[in-house]
Amino acid sequence: MIVYEARKLDFINDVKTNVISGKIYTKFIEKYGKSTSINEIRSWHNSMKFMKEVLEFDNIPSDSGVAIEYKIPNTSNRVDFILTGEDNNRKQSAIIIELKQWENIKLIDNMDGLVETYVGNSNRRVTHPSYQAWSYSTMIQDYNTSVQDNKILLFPCAYLHNYKEINNDPLKNKVYDNYILKAPLFLNGDSKKLSEFISKYIKYGDNGKTLYDIDNGKIRPSKALQDCIKSMLDGNEEFLLLDEQKVVYEEAKRLAMLSHTDNRKRTLIVEGGPGTGKSVLAINLLVDLLNKSMNCFYITKNAAPRNVYSNKLRKGKLSQAQINNLFRGTGIFCDSKYNEFDILIVDEAHRLNAKSGMFKNQGENQIKEIINASKFSIFFIDEHQKIDIYDIGNIKSIVNFAKMEDSEISIVRLESQFRCNGSNGYLAWIDDVLQIRNTANDIYDLEYDIQILDDPNELKNIIFEKNKLNNKARILAGYCWNWLKDGKGNTNIYDIQIPEYNFNMSWNLDNSTTWAIDEESVNEVGCIHTSQGLEFDYVGVIVGKDLKYENGQIITDFTQRATTDNSLKGIKKMYKEDSSKALKVADEIIKNTYRTLMTRGQKGCYVYCEDKKLAEYLKNRIYNKKEFNYNLDENNDKINIDIADIDSDYIL
Repeated sequence: MIVYEARKLDFINDVKTNVISGKIYTKFIEKYGKSTSINEIRSWHNSMKFMKEVLEFDNIPSDSGVAIEYKIPNTSNRVDFILTGEDNNRKQSAIIIELKQWENIKLIDNMDGLVETYVGNSNRRVTHPSYQAWSYSTMIQDYNTSVQDNKILLFPCAYLHNYKEINNDPLKNKVYDNYILKAPLFLNGDSKKLSEFISKYIKYGDNGKTLYDIDNGKIRPSKALQDCIKSMLDGNEEFLLLDEQKVVYEEAKRLAMLSHTDNRKRTLIVEGGPGTGKSVLAINLLVDLLNKSMNCFYITKNAAPRNVYSNKLRKGKLSQAQINNLFRGTGIFCDSKYNEFDILIVDEAHRLNAKSGMFKNQGENQIKEIINASKFSIFFIDEHQKIDIYDIGNIKSIVNFAKMEDSEISIVRLESQFRCNGSNGYLAWIDDVLQIRNTANDIYDLEYDIQILDDPNELKNIIFEKNKLNNKARILAGYCWNWLKDGKGNTNIYDIQIPEYNFNMSWNLDNSTTWAIDEESVNEVGCIHTSQGLEFDYVGVIVGKDLKYENGQIITDFTQRATTDNSLKGIKKMYKEDSSKALKVADEIIKNTYRTLMTRGQKGCYVYCEDKKLAEYLKNRIYNKKEFNYNLDENNDKINIDIADIDSDYIL
């Protein structure tokens, strides 16, 4: 979708007469049905003056096509400026221009393609402008049939018209060379250079024909993308499907093909606990359905699984940007059209929120928006892994929204355990021990290596030794320590300190995107946000002061959580308004957090507890010295709760 469209000559006239920002704003409201921020309107006003200077050079044809704010289909991203025409050989060409008003940046040399600059009223890590322009161009190339069929040539670049180059400029540091080569940089005073770059590829005007072709192109993954992504999974044992995983996989494919042929909206809910293979299934479905020319994406709220799985898939001819384009966040579907996508695969669906955006003020409900935007939506969910006050994903809500959309609903459940030494009993035991629910697994008789350690240094040493085997052991902790690190590689800052044992370690801020698989990650501690949805061979879990044991009960204390933890943001206000509700919400989140952390390991889990009584309780539970208080009915009879009873409300 293009917000503003004109010929070069008309665009220049709109800028000269000072009506350009007003025209863009009017068209924006017409296209999106909503307003935008005053800062964006100002950016149009300022940036278009600089673009006028670039286009006023005679070497650019007056009847070249101009597009401002082109929304890339299947995304919430917009290309700032596109200029189109034909090259010397009469081939259709389009220049993709990313405009920035930045005046300075900071180098980030330990995270690929990122810089730090002042945007959104604070310093933030964002993609390098050249990376951004190139990734947008790649997305259009990979999914737009007009670009593929007409062989339209795309040439990305970035124009930072306020940015004045300095000696040893961080913007042009060698770590960004690969992206600058693909999408050249133009800075303050470079209007003539940018004009010359454009004129290399646009010799003749096209009166906007190329813009029309791009804007009306069907959305479908290119054959090259299909072939490459399929080859990435072939022979990769990590993504092998077993038993009921294969059954669910074939059922999901069958439903996908039905929706593709009859256009009937369908919703599949796949329920399963930790280690039942939900993410492996999701990745396999992504690859297979893309290979059937379907418009398909993998969705999670948490960035860590997206980054790790995209990294694991990278090989062959595809760039990281092309792989990353297949993985999306949950909050980008507020403005999506009805059935804009063939299939949306939602992993960790329990992490969905109602509102989207940084300030939780966009959209209506992510579940509703995802179902609306796709012919076939697949939700992988474990309701006991809700770990944030804003998490609202649950089976009942998915069913209700699906019914509202007249979607055909299917629910399946994964039972087989491929983590925790294949022990379904361990998961039930954890639920029982943490008093999440009463189960029959009150006595520990499982073949899974769980140990309660009295010294956090012993836990650290064990994990370090286990990690030497294959880099699949990590230390995790409850979010009870503030994030102190400044992101500048300062190794002398220790976030997690337990003075009585002279234990000091840091959170994983410097490499949070792929912390789960990076070689040096064993030296840092991961939290729930960098480990949920992922798995390791062994985990060491540090339980903070937010979980205690008193008088036969597991007690949670939200006041012990770090102030930098956003998962309980707003809980103090809730407590003042309704203390009972706040305590119930906090109790669920804290217990679910430790349940999730303690089920990340396939082969073993080692635990250190700050609360000594909790440590003793866990030891007793492991060594069959159980102290446990059952919930009693009026006749003091034990209430046995079967898992089927818990889920009976969800059976259609």
